[in-house]
Amino acid sequence: MIQKAIIFDASTIITFSMNGLLDELRKLKEVFNGKFLITEDVRREIVDKPMKIKRFKLEAIGISQLINDKVLEMPASVNVNEDLISKKTKEFKDVANNMFEAKGNFLNIIDSGETSCLALSRILDDKGIKNIIAVDERTMRMLGEKPENLEDLFRRKLHTPVTLKKENFKIFEGFKFIRSSELVYVAYKKKIFKLKNGVLDALLYAVKSKGCAISGDEIREIIRMDRKG
Repeated sequence: MIQKAIIFDASTIITFSMNGLLDELRKLKEVFNGKFLITEDVRREIVDKPMKIKRFKLEAIGISQLINDKVLEMPASVNVNEDLISKKTKEFKDVANNMFEAKGNFLNIIDSGETSCLALSRILDDKGIKNIIAVDERTMRMLGEKPENLEDLFRRKLHTPVTLKKENFKIFEGFKFIRSSELVYVAYKKKIFKLKNGVLDALLYAVKSKGCAISGDEIREIIRMDRKG
């Protein structure tokens, strides 16, 4: 029985793809004793939709090959039904997008792809499969880790008062997250990258520039710890 899995949101896979790191993602899977999973909603975001847009088609083809080669697998591979994911996705999405209110309107803060990752994670928890969600978007991570901080974030972005329903926080407790920056660091430590001099610094700033929500201070701390280790 599968004991652990990484659930990939579209954002993390796109970061790997835009940096030309799909082969490294493939090699990372080879040393990971578990599953790399994507939901149907995520597959639509990273394959179906971009396949219809010429400037994104090449990336979509590369990602599609990872699915064909079972590097990225669908929930059916761990006996999870899509209907159950869809049901739980709607539940999470309804709560999340009715938590924060500004100018009399609730804010839509996460989409179906991100929410389906939360749904699948919770289902795997119930099946006893350890899992972590790979997501580069800051909002979803904050929703699971420090939802109270989102109030200040939205207030600063929207320049207007924001109210929130704190009673809804509990449904988002217990999720574990990882970013592409941590994944490339693991790949670096596993010696998956052939380049040596300065590659860690280059990798971290590359994923930051392509959508990974990581600060310069965090990057410098990772490099400092790596040098000490």
